[in-house]
Amino acid sequence: MAEILNIKTPEALDQAPLATQRLEGGILRLVFNNPPANTLSEAMLAALKSALDAASDDRDVRVIILAANGHLFCAGHDLKELTGHRKDSDGGHAYFKALMLQCAELMQTIVAHPKPVIAEVNGLATAAGCQLVASCDLAIASEDATFCTPGVHIGLFCSTPMVALSRNVHRKHAMEMLLTGEAVTPSHAREIGLINRVVPVDYLQKITLQYARKIAQKSAHTLKVGKQAFYQQAEMNLTDAYAHTAEVMTLNMMAADAEEGIGAFLEDRPAVWRDE
Repeated sequence: MAEILNIKTPEALDQAPLATQRLEGGILRLVFNNPPANTLSEAMLAALKSALDAASDDRDVRVIILAANGHLFCAGHDLKELTGHRKDSDGGHAYFKALMLQCAELMQTIVAHPKPVIAEVNGLATAAGCQLVASCDLAIASEDATFCTPGVHIGLFCSTPMVALSRNVHRKHAMEMLLTGEAVTPSHAREIGLINRVVPVDYLQKITLQYARKIAQKSAHTLKVGKQAFYQQAEMNLTDAYAHTAEVMTLNMMAADAEEGIGAFLEDRPAVWRDE
């Protein structure tokens, strides 16, 4: 049975939801519902963070898909919202800092989330929207998708998107996007490692679901351990990375699901996961 939820901020209960959720077969589909730009406004950041936090401890959620309604995946921060705070007594300094930290917290929530997160990208993913794609564990894009970090065009270098971008693509490719602000085609985004796959727009949701269903069949405990270790070792030197992952694999071997999975393989039968 699918569970459908709407995410609204308390002060916007009479408005259309900023995002919608649908849970089916262990796959939580979280859809941005603020077209045409689907901006990461203060309210949207809070709504997404709340949904991800709730999914973290929900045993029924095994994989998360981030998608968007409309023809644009995410245009990044709401520039009108930002500009409005220039009238604050400090010129907006406190608000700008709080918003950037709020956004950074959301991106780190995705990386640290115990469940795999897949971006399903159709249309433009720009600035913090591109950062969001880079922060996800996997990204599947349609042939209509484009990616850019265009802050330089308006005098605002995409410094926070740079963090996620530079951890996913080679430095020179990242710098090219950051310095020129030019849009990157989905095929080029795949070449440089920003996304995993490019598919025709009519097949985007189908292919993304195929990835999600394959992952959802795995032990949730194993995925949690492996995802956490992946990002931890990536920040270490070679010696520390091997020492850390050796310890992770040792503890993983002691888990009930590892015992079950190895036993099922040796006995040529399907594994029955306990997610522990």
